[in-house]
Amino acid sequence: MLGRYERTPQGGEAKVEYGDGTMRVVKPGTFVRCAVTGETIGLDALRYWSVERQEAYATPEAAMSRLKAVGHAP
Repeated sequence: MLGRYERTPQGGEAKVEYGDGTMRVVKPGTFVRCAVTGETIGLDALRYWSVERQEAYATPEAAMSRLKAVGHAP
């Protein structure tokens, strides 16, 4: 018998809650979107996010770009 999550399509955008060093998948999916570039990031490749803003970033450069834009970086 298939569980609730096994019946959902494998692909699709996940909904994630970001914590300090952890993340919790609220809605299953295989990727999230970078808040700066819009590119997709596989959940297994996700390394950069903001707990304060609850957004994901594809690269460290994208994260720094966002920090500069909101006045939190040099």
